[in-house]
This record gives sequence, structure tokens and C-alpha cells, in this order.
Amino acid sequence: MGSLSSEAAKTAGLAGNRPPKEKKQLILNAFAMNTPGHLSPGLWRHPRNQTNNYKKLEFWTDLAQLLDRAGFHALFLADVLGCYDVYKGPANTGPALHAGAQFPVNDPLYLVPAMAAVTKNITFGVTASTTYEQPYSLARRFSTVDHLSNGRVAWNIVTSYLDSAARNFGLSKQVEHDSRYDLAEEYMEVLYKLWEGSWRDDAVVEDRETGTYAVPERVRQINHQGKHFNVPGPHICEPSPQRTPFLFQAGTSKSGRQFGAKHAEVIFAAAQLPEKLRPSVDAIRQLAKEAGRDPYHVKIIAGISVIIAETDEAARAKHEEYLSYGDREGALALFGGWTGIDLSTYSDDEDFRFVNMPVMQSIVNGWADTVPGSENLKWNKARIADYLLLGGMHPKIVGSPTTVADELERWVEIADVDGFNLSHITNPGSFEDMIEFLLPELRKRGIFRQGVDKEGATAREQFFGTSRLLSDHPGSKYRWEKEDEIPKYQQN
Repeated sequence: MGSLSSEAAKTAGLAGNRPPKEKKQLILNAFAMNTPGHLSPGLWRHPRNQTNNYKKLEFWTDLAQLLDRAGFHALFLADVLGCYDVYKGPANTGPALHAGAQFPVNDPLYLVPAMAAVTKNITFGVTASTTYEQPYSLARRFSTVDHLSNGRVAWNIVTSYLDSAARNFGLSKQVEHDSRYDLAEEYMEVLYKLWEGSWRDDAVVEDRETGTYAVPERVRQINHQGKHFNVPGPHICEPSPQRTPFLFQAGTSKSGRQFGAKHAEVIFAAAQLPEKLRPSVDAIRQLAKEAGRDPYHVKIIAGISVIIAETDEAARAKHEEYLSYGDREGALALFGGWTGIDLSTYSDDEDFRFVNMPVMQSIVNGWADTVPGSENLKWNKARIADYLLLGGMHPKIVGSPTTVADELERWVEIADVDGFNLSHITNPGSFEDMIEFLLPELRKRGIFRQGVDKEGATAREQFFGTSRLLSDHPGSKYRWEKEDEIPKYQQN
């Protein structure tokens, strides 16, 4: 394993509740989406795969039970509100539709109560946007599911990035990037007021003798009047087990990092190499500290695709077999949505390491650095598509249990991440392989839990030992505790 640079080692000493040399227990999340093809376009037709059954409830309850028994911390469900229509555009949905590449896609939140009903411990992370839904209605949806899941729901906060989504919500194009985060800041303020400060902790009494379900004086309007939202309240749902759902976030821009460091309890980060991810991790932890939070109260999870088998040779053979099912047009459609770049406008022989487009050069050179022997190969459209076919833009680890576990440990040491978001190539298939080959190796090394600390814990309890927001989280200042006449945020 590599050693940290002196600067990285210095940053690793940020004030926190984790001793610097303590061996981390990895957080492992399964990454999926309510669609035929998530990050591996075309693989829906592989013989092991059944993601074409994404619209069947049994597909999801079976997956949830598998992951719950294995000890995964969470099933994280991605989502989009528009289709990938940049490639061969404008507004061309053909390549994505042909491949089933995140289109069609169903709402993930409706899956959670059913999956929670057949599991005990796993958390369900659900993506929802702050840009297109009113906070009052989103607060109700998540409170409802937090009740029905006994507190095992997490919200992945996104601001959305597809112009196709913007057009379907009545806009001509996507809201400008920093404006989306300005809106999201006020959005969170409204939600904290609804979730934490609208109902006092002892508002619900369910007193059968007096016939009082809830004490009216212990429920208040929030009377929020702001730049973007006017929400009188009160919250229409009684407090759920967590009140505020466990908070995920995945923004990597400057605004996204600042937002995540302030609000998120788990942040998903991505880079092709751990050495390239480390500066982002350090920046997030420093921003959290500046926001008054313990830097290690923000868990940072890296996205990775794993192809694993008994031996390195068997894993490489599996990788080659998977490639034969990939849909290259679907891969380029996904790339167009993720980057806004339509590769159909370039020639087939164009080497994108040398195009006059800094963003494109940076992306492609990052991939070239991670693929052995690729330095002298042309990174044209076909090669980019091949790279994206399995696991999208995530880094790929292919190998035996020892090889994969060694690489995961290297990421933890170098990048200071807390765990991994593991995407599937086939489903069923990939998660079963990880359970059979990877988890025993991680447990043997003492870096993955043998079982849960508490059966039936809420999402936040599983990660931080408490169902409520930690005291250094900005949402905690909105609490209305039973000894208070009015909510905390109204006491100033």
C-alpha cells in the first residue's frame, strides 16, 4: 500500500471522533436504480440479469432481503427526472431507449415500504430533487416513508442536472448551477422547520381517556417567508422516527461540496484514482469543520464497480463476457447526459486526449491513467464507449477476493474514504458475487462488520448511534423539545 503525503497526513489530523490510525470498518452500500439499465447499458439482456423486472415488486423485495442478510448498510437508489437526449440530439431519446439506459425509469420512493416490510436492518437511500418539487410535499412524502420503514429511509439530496427534466417542468433550460444550490439552501431551511420545529417532541399523546390524539398548543405553524418559498405550515405529518430522514448528498462542484459539508451525513464522491479523490475528501472535511461540524460526522463513500470471481483470471474472463453484452450507443447516450457533450459531432477517429476541450481532456486522461497499457492507445468514441459499458464513469476493480480487497483497502488508506457505493453489472449476479467472494475476505481482515450492533435500528442509528440529527448538524437548531415553550430557532 502507498503512504500518505505529508500534506495529506496533516489534513487527516482534522479534529474528529476517529483516531487517525484506527482500522476503519467499511460502509458498504449497494447502488441500483428503478430502471432496466443503470450504469451498464445493454447488460439487462445478460442471462444472469433480471433488471427488466424492475417494475415487479418481488424483484426489489428479493434484492432487499439478499442485501439485508449479507450485512450491507444501505441500498442506495439513484433517480433522474428526465431522459438522456444529448447524444445525436437535440432531444434524441432513441439511443437511451434502445439500450434501456436509465429510460424508462420509475419513482424509487414507492419501493421502500415494501422492501422495509421484509427486512430488518438495511437502510434505503432514495434520490429526490430540490429543484422541481415543493418542500412541503417532499416533507410529507419522506415523513410517511420514515414512519412505514421504522426510520430506515435516507434522502439523497440532488439539484438535478438534465435539461430534459427542466423542459418537462416548464422551463426552457436547466436552472443555473449556483442558483440551484441557493434554492436548495432555503429548501433545507423549510424542511428543518417542518420536520424538527413544527411539532414539539411531546405533541402526540394518544390519550384515550381524554380523547386527545395530539395537543394543539404543541403544534405550530412555521410561517416561513423567503426568497423562493412561502410555507406557513404546520407540517401535516406527525414526527417520524428520525424526524429528518438520514441525509445523503453527491455534489462535487464547489457549491455542491459546500452544501454537502453543511447538510449531508453521507457524501458520495467519485474519482478514477484514490490519489485524485483525496483532495476532494480533504476539502469536504475542512468545509465541514468550518461549518462547525466534526469532520468525521460526514461519512464519505466512493463509487466503485467490482467484478469479482475465484481468481484474477476468472474475473477477467467474466469482464470480457460482460463486455460482449454492452450497448455502446447507450453508453454514449449516458455520457451525453452526464457531461452535456454530444460525441456524435466528432469523427470516429478523434483522440479525445487531444481535443481543444479541457473538460473532455481531463475526463479521458483520468480514464487513461487507470487502464494498464492504454497510454499509447487512441481514446476515440469506441474506446470511450467500451470504458463506460461496465459501471459507467466509476473506477473498475476486476479480480479475485484478495485483489479486490487489497484495492479497496488502498482506497481507504490513500483517499480517507469511509466505504464504498458498489454498483452492479448484472442484477442478480454482481451483488451475489460480492457476497460470496468479497465479504468473507473483508471480514477475515476485520474491516467489515460481522453483524449489526442493534436489530431494527434507524438509518441514523446505524451510522451514528442516534435517530436524531447530531448536535453539530445545522438542522438540530430547529428542534422543538418538550421542555421548550417554542422551537429553538424561534428563541433568539
